Amino acid sequence: MPPLRHRVADASLPVLNTLNRMPRAVPFLAVLALMVAGIFVPGWGWVFLVPVVLFLAWTLYLAWPALDQGARAGRVAVLLLAVAITITQAVPRS
Repeated sequence: MPPLRHRVADASLPVLNTLNRMPRAVPFLAVLALMVAGIFVPGWGWVFLVPVVLFLAWTLYLAWPALDQGARAGRVAVLLLAVAITITQAVPRS
């Protein structure tokens, strides 16, 4: 049985091919729109942020072996920021 990374990469191939056929701005604008909606929709806006966090984690997992230390640190920071925003939206202060 191949390692988990290879199985995930193989299963992700159709989605990655679809993303590669799109103009580069489309995935960026989709993530941006979901982040803005998640931040500004009161109460249940965190629902918009969960797919963003999952997408960022998925792409980070797939790209990890090809990234150098600086790129890894930057992407992990962005992922952690998105997680923090999601948590603060899901569990607001009273």
